[in-house]
Amino acid sequence: MRNGDGRARILVINPNATVAVTEAIDEALDPLRFADGPMLDCVTLPEGPPGIECQRHVDDVSAPLCALIAREGNKAAAFVVACFGDPGLQAAREVTAKPVIGIAEAAYASALQQGERFGVIAILENSVRRQRRYVRQLGLDARYADSLAVGLGVTALEGEAVTHRLIETGRRLIEDHGADVLIMGCTGMARHRLALRQALGVPVVDPSQAGAAQAIAAVSIG
Repeated sequence: MRNGDGRARILVINPNATVAVTEAIDEALDPLRFADGPMLDCVTLPEGPPGIECQRHVDDVSAPLCALIAREGNKAAAFVVACFGDPGLQAAREVTAKPVIGIAEAAYASALQQGERFGVIAILENSVRRQRRYVRQLGLDARYADSLAVGLGVTALEGEAVTHRLIETGRRLIEDHGADVLIMGCTGMARHRLALRQALGVPVVDPSQAGAAQAIAAVSIG
């Protein structure tokens, strides 16, 4: 649960098998790392698909994700499921008594604190349907502007052209749907957050940061 210097370990799990996404998550969490704070350890789930882009991917990854959490149960103080679909979240919470944070739940909670209506920049139309369903299940419809897709898969989210597409999608959520806070609906978007914030002038929530922040609070409070 604690490493050699006595700090608690939080295991941040990327449930897809794309190491570049794990690296983007790891980089996004740097502002949350401090000398005496919990260690944020980012890992890739090798059994996952290259990107979690449909409900079948969400369902299929639940078993290997839970198996990893079960194996690591005595080595971590908390777990973060770092995929915006929150795959296997409820099942994982049955595997361990440690806190298990889903980054979508965490991002919605963060967005509610920063604005009146949140919009989600999604990757694909499949993601939009899942996000709308999840928001309904969480009872957050009244504060939800909508989700809009950029039409790119998880592994295609690098580069300046992608930044422009994300900005344009975010602008539509603001101007056409009334969003005053945006959530990046995929961990692969992590490197674009600052550009979005600067271009659009509204709070932009990185879900991995939101999930890690909640895990740090849970571990620190005890």
